[in-house]
Amino acid sequence: MSDNKPIRLKTISEFHKLRGLPAPKHPLISVINFDDMTEHTKVGKQSLLFDFYMISVKRNMDHKYRYGQKDYDFDEGVMFFMAPHQVLSVIREEQGKNPSGWMLMIHPDFLWNTSLSTSIKRYEFFDYSVNEALFLSEDEEIKILHIIENIKQEYQSNIDPFSQNIIISQLETLFNYSQRFYQRQFITRKKASHQFLEKLEIFLNEYFEGKLTMENGLPTVRLLSEKLNMSTQYMRGLLKSVTGQTTQQIIHEKVIEKAKERLSTTDLTIGEIAYELGFEHSQSFNKLFKAKTNISPREFRKSFN
Repeated sequence: MSDNKPIRLKTISEFHKLRGLPAPKHPLISVINFDDMTEHTKVGKQSLLFDFYMISVKRNMDHKYRYGQKDYDFDEGVMFFMAPHQVLSVIREEQGKNPSGWMLMIHPDFLWNTSLSTSIKRYEFFDYSVNEALFLSEDEEIKILHIIENIKQEYQSNIDPFSQNIIISQLETLFNYSQRFYQRQFITRKKASHQFLEKLEIFLNEYFEGKLTMENGLPTVRLLSEKLNMSTQYMRGLLKSVTGQTTQQIIHEKVIEKAKERLSTTDLTIGEIAYELGFEHSQSFNKLFKAKTNISPREFRKSFN
């Protein structure tokens, strides 16, 4: 199977069939246990492209996924989220024990004309990409599992006019708890957060000192996320949690720091400094500097004379 040709799964029924499961009780929403699967990922690499939302908790994994972090903080469960049209790649090096846990699949059609049809986009963890799984404590996993069981019971019962709204309410509770637990993860992963800030500082210093700004302009949020192997959304959430600042504010703070160094220790003109720092026009540099310091670059330089 080519790594460049993922298996596209347009419906939840197709996933059930792929994993040797009975047809789903409901065509647009399904909860499955991994223990019930009769077809698992074979040795090698398999890529799947989903046309639906997928939330999962897995344990006892003997294969690698292109998500999750290398240093596991919690042993109880690893939870991750995928939005439609994202690709999940699974690499299995040898046949061993199968993972346990569960998976919730939600087709976008199930959300149509409900409160979640648009508000689901505000839950950024669906875009946290491959590196930022949620590590659940035992208590957190129990809370999540209760919600999942409620959803499963509801769609397996006789469908009535209230069923969809009840499930939507449960999904919103699930997502809100997930947001809370991600915030907890930002705080409790102090070592990882410290290492991340250290790497960010080193990269920004090297970027400005290497004068890459003259070739590439100011570093972008996307560039930082790529260099730090982190999705832009997760990086934004982590920075906001540990520093209270946005990624853009961090970049601007570094620009001002470097600008002050050059203004106070070199004879470069303000235009030359602006160019070195990645500004196409010195007016843009002047505007940012004054917005951040309340004085112009010229006034700042004069204060050293």
